[in-house]
Amino acid sequence: MVNKKYFLTAGLLAAMAFTPAIAQESNQAQYQGRDMTYRGESYDVLDSAYIPKSRMEQHTQYLNHEYAFPAKPRNMWEIGIQAGASNIFGDVPSKGFWNSPKILDGLGFGLTIRKALGYSTSLRLQYNYLNASGFDYRGRDARVEQPWSNPQGNYNPGGSGGTIYSNYKFTGHELTLQLVGAINNIKFHKAKNSASLYGFIGAGALVWQTKVATGGDRGFDFDDLSNTADIKDRNTKYRDWLKDAEYDYLVTKENSTGAREDAGRLGDSDYYINPVLVGGLGVQFKLGDRVSLTIEDKITWTGIDYLDGVHMDPEFGAGLSPDKDILNYASIGLAFNLGSKSKNVLPLWWVNPVDHVYNELSDPRHMNLPAPILPDSDGDGVTDQFDKCPDTPAGVQVDTHGCPLDTDGDGVPDYLDKEKITPTECQPVDADGVGKCPDPECCKGITGGCNISAGTICFQSNGVKLTLKHQSELSNLAAQMKANPTCKVIITGNQGNSKLQQQRSWERVNAAIEYLTERENINRDQFIFQYQGTSGDVNCVMFRAAMPDEEGPSNVAPPHPQLGSK
Repeated sequence: MVNKKYFLTAGLLAAMAFTPAIAQESNQAQYQGRDMTYRGESYDVLDSAYIPKSRMEQHTQYLNHEYAFPAKPRNMWEIGIQAGASNIFGDVPSKGFWNSPKILDGLGFGLTIRKALGYSTSLRLQYNYLNASGFDYRGRDARVEQPWSNPQGNYNPGGSGGTIYSNYKFTGHELTLQLVGAINNIKFHKAKNSASLYGFIGAGALVWQTKVATGGDRGFDFDDLSNTADIKDRNTKYRDWLKDAEYDYLVTKENSTGAREDAGRLGDSDYYINPVLVGGLGVQFKLGDRVSLTIEDKITWTGIDYLDGVHMDPEFGAGLSPDKDILNYASIGLAFNLGSKSKNVLPLWWVNPVDHVYNELSDPRHMNLPAPILPDSDGDGVTDQFDKCPDTPAGVQVDTHGCPLDTDGDGVPDYLDKEKITPTECQPVDADGVGKCPDPECCKGITGGCNISAGTICFQSNGVKLTLKHQSELSNLAAQMKANPTCKVIITGNQGNSKLQQQRSWERVNAAIEYLTERENINRDQFIFQYQGTSGDVNCVMFRAAMPDEEGPSNVAPPHPQLGSK
């Protein structure tokens, strides 16, 4: 018999230990294909799939920045199974299933259904089958034991008194509705918790029955047991007797006179029903997104002093307390989360309600952020982060690096240069940017006497917008034209082979001329507009000084305006 009990216990523990191995899931925060490991969130708060219709209005207001709080997501149900030891705190010592006279005495099981009300509270419906037993090898005065002090004559050899030995077997069915509280999912220093501590209180009903072993027709010699001096031997004899005894005497709710013994009885059955209050503590370990392990202890208050088959009668038991019996159930079990992951988050007692707040602060996706204001100490339009000349005087034109323009590259910025276009052959220059040119013999190669350098600007494919680099090159050209006010400049595009390329060539030439006339104040009559040039890169525009005999219009109509860029 003992070997069977050890085998049963070992099998139960082995099953519980094996569960994590088969229920293990990835620790990474992947939820229905959405990888949120980088954020650490339990679920995507912005995903409308998790929001029920009843809270969709709040969710929409949150997405539109009309309400500060996101809607509560739809979350999974939890069902659980439990197995454990039940015992009674009463007048007779309770025995666990490991040392009870009969195997399985003291074992119980339970079923639960749980649903979250919020992040810290939930409702749980619990059913428990409770099976407890107890016996006491110490003799009692039969006169103070009610209600079974004299069910048969052999129990009370003295007639009005004598010594008897208490035993009982209790069977109960308990159904309760509980309020469960758990707050350790609210974490401020990590995203999730892997263990949930919880407490619960509730109320319900207990359907119960208690029987005692009378020994049947063969009776039992209490005097023989009383005369056994050795306590261990007495205990062994009593246990051996109870192994074969039949629990055949039903304990009634009232005293042995039979008064009100049917109060609370369920019809003609051998069971009674009583309201109960329950409370307890538990801890839950997360094994994966679907499975968790629970360890729990529950106390049941019945207000009854008959559960262990003994009621201490104050009339005969002076000094003996008629305290009410209390049920205790310690269990271990598994809980399973039910629901589609694409529409339900985990039960809310596993979800950290502040992880979305912290993730928004760390990596905003929903917050309305003001446009960034980058510092520009000298106000030249180039932020300090990229400004290589942070102390440029106000109003001075700068290049893309924030440094004053130096059109002729002589080392003297334009705003200090008294000779903005100093030919290379006339450099180096003095402090005012004025160079010393060699004899005119070296300059006979300058066409038409115009000291204007040719150049090219190239656009992105199909683009017509001038970049900062383009503007810098055209500003250089403008400075040269101002130094040679009698010279004309030909700006030529390459028309390509299609109507679209012809229109783009016209737009690029026109953009360059408009920049020089509107931004640099060059007279438009100093330009010759040619959007149909020689073969070359269709994305480039060239400029050069006109020969003395070259003439042409300063503006022409677009060839294909319907193809113009927006």
